[in-house]
Amino acid sequence: MFWTPELAYTLEDAPWPATKDELIDYAERTGAPSQVLENLYELDDNDELHEGIEDLWPEFENNDDTLFFDDEDENSYYD
Repeated sequence: MFWTPELAYTLEDAPWPATKDELIDYAERTGAPSQVLENLYELDDNDELHEGIEDLWPEFENNDDTLFFDDEDENSYYD
């Protein structure tokens, strides 16, 4: 599987928790990129519920975990 933040964000509004089939259905209905569908098809065939994108891509950093600075805030740390 190959994930990027852009691909992962296409599943941000998916109906979590979800099974593999539910995620594939969601991705197809929303027009997700083909790489997202390929990644979902590679998941194990079982009825396991996935709680979020982190279950599919453990390295995913969501917006809550990432600290963003605009130019003014960033410069204030170096004054």
